[in-house]
Amino acid sequence: MSEDAEYIIRAEHHDPFSYLGMHPAEHEGRKAVTVRAFLPEAKTAAVIDAERRDISYPMEKIHPDGLFESTIEDREKVFSYRLKVVGPHENVREFYDPYSFLPVMSNYDLHLFAEGKNYFIYQKLGAHILTINNISGVYFAVWAPNARRVSIVGDFNLWDGRRHPMRVLGSSGVWELFIPDLPEGEIYKYEIKTMEDLVLLKSDPYGYLCEVRPKSASIVYNLDRYNWGDAKWMSERQGKDPLHSPVSIYEVHLGSWRRKGEEGNRFLTYQELAYELVDYVKDMGFTHIELLPVAEHPFDGSWGYQVAGYFAPTSRHGRPEDFMYLVDHCHQNGIGVILDWVPGHFPKDAHGLAWFDGTALYEHLDPRKGEHREWGTLIFNYGRNEVRNFLLSNALFWFGKYHIDGVRVDAVASMLYLDYSRHEGEWIPNRYGGRENLEAIDFIREFNELVYKYCPGVMTIAEESTAWPSVSRPTYLGGLGFGLKWNMGWMHDTLEYVSKDPIHRKYHQSSLTFSLLYAFHENFILPLSHDEVVHGKRALLDKMPGDFWQRFSNLRALYGFMYGHPGKKLLFMGGEIGQWIEWNHEQSLDWHLLQYEPHQKLQRFVKDLNHIYRGEPPLYEIDFDYTGFEWIDFHDSDNCILSFLRRGRSYDDILIFVCNFTPVPRYPYRLGVPRDGFYRELMNSDSEIYGGSNMGNSGGVYAEPIPWQGRPYSIELVLPALSALIFKPE
Repeated sequence: MSEDAEYIIRAEHHDPFSYLGMHPAEHEGRKAVTVRAFLPEAKTAAVIDAERRDISYPMEKIHPDGLFESTIEDREKVFSYRLKVVGPHENVREFYDPYSFLPVMSNYDLHLFAEGKNYFIYQKLGAHILTINNISGVYFAVWAPNARRVSIVGDFNLWDGRRHPMRVLGSSGVWELFIPDLPEGEIYKYEIKTMEDLVLLKSDPYGYLCEVRPKSASIVYNLDRYNWGDAKWMSERQGKDPLHSPVSIYEVHLGSWRRKGEEGNRFLTYQELAYELVDYVKDMGFTHIELLPVAEHPFDGSWGYQVAGYFAPTSRHGRPEDFMYLVDHCHQNGIGVILDWVPGHFPKDAHGLAWFDGTALYEHLDPRKGEHREWGTLIFNYGRNEVRNFLLSNALFWFGKYHIDGVRVDAVASMLYLDYSRHEGEWIPNRYGGRENLEAIDFIREFNELVYKYCPGVMTIAEESTAWPSVSRPTYLGGLGFGLKWNMGWMHDTLEYVSKDPIHRKYHQSSLTFSLLYAFHENFILPLSHDEVVHGKRALLDKMPGDFWQRFSNLRALYGFMYGHPGKKLLFMGGEIGQWIEWNHEQSLDWHLLQYEPHQKLQRFVKDLNHIYRGEPPLYEIDFDYTGFEWIDFHDSDNCILSFLRRGRSYDDILIFVCNFTPVPRYPYRLGVPRDGFYRELMNSDSEIYGGSNMGNSGGVYAEPIPWQGRPYSIELVLPALSALIFKPE
């Protein structure tokens, strides 16, 4: 028995194609061909000429474990063939030999991948349904450069790593195998034997679909059969500039927005969400849905932020085309879709990316660079070309295959700083001795450049919690290249202010005004996000001080101030109906609250705010330049009153906001305005239809030629307690 045969039997052969399959040979000095196959289930086997099915050649069993061989003396050249196998129960199978096919991936693809420049590598790596030489099957390819052997295993081969070992393509570290006749829907993993002879079972990093947790195998899937109906949306998107358009985002966790309590508290499917969620968001007037990560993740409690399947929408809610249907339905109803994307870290689960080929492949070996101990996760090695290519292609994948309209990049600060959440001695400085992660910075810039190059009209959004400069400025100006950045400072300061008893607020008015000192340094989104209603922070309504009535009034005043403040808007689900309890990912929102009038009226207030926001250009046209905002008065801290105006591109297109953050009505209250005329009360958060006391200005007031606050005219107002008012000159 040859060494090659022993290696095949033990599943240790470094190049199974050099031994298995059909090869030129000599027999008694004459040219011949030899066919070898490892068929452990076979009683007998034969080689069948694929073009002349009446010609067959019996194979000899040369090893009791199932190694068969046939030397065909009357054939001088290799030919297309099939293997005919008789099993232990006399069942007969006939199939093309996987080891009769030439390599599929080109040297050019491998070269670009090694450079980190094969931006659509997901079209090559992973599992792909292909037809080669008129033979259909599945082509598998995986990057595992330090593996001794890689095999494809699944139900189709009894999870036996000896049956389908892969070929490695030179020094690229890419292993591939085409398995003919394998159908869509087969589950599979990669069995990887490490240099230390450990055997690992790994899901496909590029897999398009995964089993429903707690199972973790990948599933062969075709993503190209869905017929999209959003051509108009996609065409118009290319010509849109989100920075000068209304962006009001409803942040959603699909697993807990609504559940079917009458059916065991099950998740809604993507198909159900396409109607229930999208119809709701459209009615509420939001422009976008932002989904907490939908990429496959093993643990519900991570909310999707510990991703195991970067190319697979979670199977919790259905199949990939069902998720496509959800996005498509959003677009056909005028709703954009933003995904949370997590390129900063990944979990340590044994089936995932961690220690993928027995080495620190996707992560850093040194935990001072490669581990977030606080989160129990690993950090991507952004300095490795293939790892960077994996992430870049993943971003383009979601835009290309699923038509999404933006990504919000999670935990950007943890990527930018080497000492993030680390004590002295727990991190390694960069080559200049600094704390900045230079490799991650380069990756982020390349990511933004690629997305805006290939996907015009979309948004990239940074969740970045520090004072890093120019996060949302172009890379050619030295910025990171994001389109937008979450304004975490605004969120923190504003919630701190509105959580205080009103009697103390006059000492803290700067918490509301400070954000205008830096409001135009970045392109900001104002978030009231999921992070603020978990972990003991309390729901938004529960943060508000005062009695029952005052809490609702406080919250409406907060929303009114938020919609007037420069910046795009984001509200986490439940905030619009007045959840009393913190968000719990294991149960539905408290939709039953809508049977009570105060919650119904709060919901109507948010809905009307959105429709005013979308219909009034001063609220979105000039969000990121000082010319779109003017203070009228921010000095009235004793009364806790702020007043300002917003301008559109037309200088005369203005709105005036007045916010009273005390439970004391203020009247008469004189306010300076820029011109004469009637100022219609466009919205009053104290209106009875929103649950207020119905104190107001009878629909509007006329300006008087009384100079006030440095302006030539003024209006005399009634300011209800805990209110936000919007006026529009006519």
